[in-house]
Amino acid sequence: MKATHIRKLLRPIDPAYSEMFSGRVYTVGKGAASVRKHSAKARNTVIGVHGFLENHAYYTQTYQAPDTELILITCSNYHVPVSGPTVEEAPWQRPIKHLEATIEYDACILNQALENLPTTNRVRVHGHSRGGAVILQAISQRPDLFREVDVVLEAPVLPQARLHPLVTALLEPVSHGMWPWVIRLINSAPSTAYGQTFFGKVTPRKQQLLDKLFSTTRDHLTIVRNIENILDWMEKTPLDVYQHMAHGTILIPKVDRILCRDWMLRSAENSKNHIRIVETGATSHFVTLDSLEWVPSLDLVPEAMTASA
Repeated sequence: MKATHIRKLLRPIDPAYSEMFSGRVYTVGKGAASVRKHSAKARNTVIGVHGFLENHAYYTQTYQAPDTELILITCSNYHVPVSGPTVEEAPWQRPIKHLEATIEYDACILNQALENLPTTNRVRVHGHSRGGAVILQAISQRPDLFREVDVVLEAPVLPQARLHPLVTALLEPVSHGMWPWVIRLINSAPSTAYGQTFFGKVTPRKQQLLDKLFSTTRDHLTIVRNIENILDWMEKTPLDVYQHMAHGTILIPKVDRILCRDWMLRSAENSKNHIRIVETGATSHFVTLDSLEWVPSLDLVPEAMTASA
C-alpha cells in the first residue's frame, strides 16, 4: 500500500458509541478485555468476541443473568465502548507478534483473556461473524485452552468460505486510495439507506448498535486491513482448523447478505460430528440480535475439572 494512502487511512476516527459499564477494563496489546460485574456468585463465564465494525456491546443484552461472568473482547485498534470505569493495563499481558488489526493478532488477545480472567469452571466463548474466525484461530494457536470450553460461532467467517456476492461486488472496485472517500460517503448517508438490505429487519437494539458502524475503529486503516485479512484468512486457512474444536454450536442464519450462507454451511459441515450445526430461522447476519431464542443454553457448557483462575 502506498505511503500516501496509509497516511490518509491513519487519520483518527472519533468514538461515536458507548454504554455505561460496571466492571474492570484491561488493555491487552492494542485491544482490550472488559469484565462486567455480576450480582450473584458466578456459575458460568461467557467471553464475547465482536464482529467486523461491531463493538463488544453486541453481547451485553444477550447474557444478562446475574450469575454469568461476562468478559468482552475489544479487537485491536477498535474503540472500547464503555463509560464509567478507568481503563487499566492488564498485568498478565504478553507481547503479541502478529500484525495489528488481523484475526491472528486478535486471537492472541482472546487467548490471553481466556487464560487469565475466567473465575468459573464452565466457560463459553461466543464469536459473531469475524469473531468466529478469531475464535477458530485462537483454538489453533492454543488448543489446550479450549479442551473444555463451549464455543458458539454465530454467522461466522469460516475457512474456505466466501462473502455474499453483493458485498464482493461492492468491494471489488474500491482501491486503497478510495477508502477514506467511500467511508465518508457511507457515514453521511442514513443507515436506513442500506440497513434493510444488509441488516434485515431493524429492531431498536440493532439500530442502536449498527447505526455508527464506521466509527467503531480508531482509524480507517484498521477497516481496510480487517477486510483484506478476512478475505486472506478464508482463502488460506485449511479446513482442519476445526479439529481442535471440542464442544460447540455453529449458528447459520436463514438469510445472510454479508457472508455467503451456502459456503458457510459447506465449511461448517467439515467440523466434527459432536459440533452442532443449527440452521436458524434468523433473517439476517445478526442471528442473536434477531432473536435470543437462537442463543444455545448455558446448560450445554461442559464443566472443567478446575477453574482457569
